[in-house]
Amino acid sequence: MTALLESVAFNEEGFLLNPNDWTPELAQEIAAQEGIELTDKHWEIINFCREKGLETGAAPTLRQITKGTGISTKELFALFPKGPAKKVAKIAGLGKPEGCV
Repeated sequence: MTALLESVAFNEEGFLLNPNDWTPELAQEIAAQEGIELTDKHWEIINFCREKGLETGAAPTLRQITKGTGISTKELFALFPKGPAKKVAKIAGLGKPEGCV
């Protein structure tokens, strides 16, 4: 774990406890832990999710992400493999999305 990751608090599932601790640099560290190298397309989704999540107090669902960004479910799974809504919420510094196991 890097010094940046050690400087903030996470829950037992790896979600940031305080969304205000989030920074783009922290997002890159979390993504690297998940095996994801962030591209402009990733950032488009992350920024959408942060905006929605901070506005509503909840991480957006997969359907809200696809509807809000115009990015297909298939592409989301390619960008954030094995559970895109959960992974993007984690990288975006939001809590676990409703309905995620």
